[in-house]
Amino acid sequence: MSVSVKEVAEAAGVAVGTVSNVLNHPDKVSTRTRERVQGVIAELGFVRNDAARQLRAGRSRTIGMIVPDVSNPFFAEVARGAQDRASEDDMIVLLTDTEGNEKRQLAQLELFREQRVNGVLLTPASADFPRVRDFMDHGLPVVLVDHPSADDAPAVSVDDVEGGRLAVQHLLDGGRRRIVFVCGPTTVRQVADRLVGARLAVDGCAGATLEVVEQGSLTVAGGAAAAIEISARSAALRPDAIFAANDLLAIGALQVLAKDPTVQVPRDIAVVGYDDIDFASAAAVPLTSVRQPSRRMGWTGVDLLLAGGRRSPDERQVLFRPQLVVRESSGEGLGAPSTS
Repeated sequence: MSVSVKEVAEAAGVAVGTVSNVLNHPDKVSTRTRERVQGVIAELGFVRNDAARQLRAGRSRTIGMIVPDVSNPFFAEVARGAQDRASEDDMIVLLTDTEGNEKRQLAQLELFREQRVNGVLLTPASADFPRVRDFMDHGLPVVLVDHPSADDAPAVSVDDVEGGRLAVQHLLDGGRRRIVFVCGPTTVRQVADRLVGARLAVDGCAGATLEVVEQGSLTVAGGAAAAIEISARSAALRPDAIFAANDLLAIGALQVLAKDPTVQVPRDIAVVGYDDIDFASAAAVPLTSVRQPSRRMGWTGVDLLLAGGRRSPDERQVLFRPQLVVRESSGEGLGAPSTS
């Protein structure tokens, strides 16, 4: 049975208000009294009813975080950064995912609103999210993460157009001309932006082509399925490079290509991923990837959330620049692809 504040006060021989001050405003209580009350709390095993206190205050000490896929190491790193920042204010982050389902996303937003969270970090399930704006307009603070804002909503994102351009320009500079973009649904904003950047690079190179191979998900399985189809082609119809919309797709493709005796990476097909997750450098063929500052994004998202409206519109939208990390999968130090 739980111990009440009144029972603590009676055992310590102090008023209920004194116990409350020890819990919430210890500087208002003398050292001797504070130590006596804390001793009774430890002896009786008292645990404060934080839910009731938060209900009276109208907000909890929690922050909601909704991402497309919690199994994706990139979002795990973003969440780590968010929790690091939240901890500085004695708060916690509650993480959930949508699996790209907008109906599920709306249900999660409603649940977080009912829980009176301080706000939500949200990576939208699709580029079209007018219902999310309804939550924001009706009192639920939301910061978009890994997604730019079309208006003045606070957002933390990376220039994915530039990231896509960097990846494909690197392949073009290495002599690759037949490039396949392996991706998930192009309705996902990040995928669409990376494709725009890839096309910008190809359009500036005579003789280069870009083929889009779209999968149902941004997963290792999706990348493997794309690579199986590519491997089944005749040598003349195969691409000489793959740019994957994220590292999971790229790693799935590498797993299949590594088992194909007719293909060598990077001699025959170079591979570039996106996100630079920890597994990228540890792949069978270390993966070239476009790095995003994942932990900084999470940290900055919580920082914007806790700042509320105290920042100017320019400060409420943070855009990071991506960085290309070159490794063996794109032919680092190996020259142009084989023409045999």
